[in-house]
Amino acid sequence: MPASDKPVQDLMAGPPPTRLPEDPAAPDLLGGADPRAVVTAHPESPLAWATLAEGALAAGEDDVVAYAFARVGYHRSLDLLRRNGWKGHGPVPWDHVPNRGFLRALAALALAAGRIGETAEEERCRDFLRDSSPEAYDALI
Repeated sequence: MPASDKPVQDLMAGPPPTRLPEDPAAPDLLGGADPRAVVTAHPESPLAWATLAEGALAAGEDDVVAYAFARVGYHRSLDLLRRNGWKGHGPVPWDHVPNRGFLRALAALALAAGRIGETAEEERCRDFLRDSSPEAYDALI
């Protein structure tokens, strides 16, 4: 193949978007199952942990518990992202529904960190969310 026929890689474009597989807990959560039962059945699910964190934040009863739920969802998300080709940065589109567990966990972690006074963590998570998906940032923060 002549050099001129080779595909040109745009080095300025950055990494391709990461698209996660369907979350195994999504059908149960969409069906109205109790999030605690779902997280027990699917502890690997970022969406289940994000749902627990959001519920705890909405209840306003224990921000430390909300932070813990969000932190677990965030770390489960990082594992899943890496297994699906993410290299530590790059877009994670909001419009790809299976990505929303990660994005929601990250937003919940930012909010919970702010509530417990962990300002540096709140800012880091907000920046990470905005960099991963500006649409998610606008929808969640």
